[in-house]
Amino acid sequence: MLDEPWTLSPSVRLRPEPFGALAYHFGNRKLMFLKRPELVAVVRGLAEQPDIRRALASAGVSERQYSSYVAALRGLAANDVILRRDEEVTA
Repeated sequence: MLDEPWTLSPSVRLRPEPFGALAYHFGNRKLMFLKRPELVAVVRGLAEQPDIRRALASAGVSERQYSSYVAALRGLAANDVILRRDEEVTA
C-alpha cells in the first residue's frame, strides 16, 4: 500500500475538528473519525503525492509510525473514504 497512489473519495467530505476530522461519505452514509491531525494531513495530501509513502513523509510522519498509519488508511479504504487512483469514480 505504501507505494500505491491513493486519493480522498469524491463522495467524502472532511470536517475539521480539534481532534482531527470527521469524514462523511455521502454515498454509503458512513461517518468516520480521523483522530489525529497528522492523519488528516496525510489523507488531504494523498492526491498531491505519487504514493502513500510520500504523503506520509510530506505530512511529517516518521518512518517508524508508517505501519500504524497504514493500518488506519486500510480502515479508511475498507469504508471507501480513500480510493486507489486507478479505482476512482466521479461524484
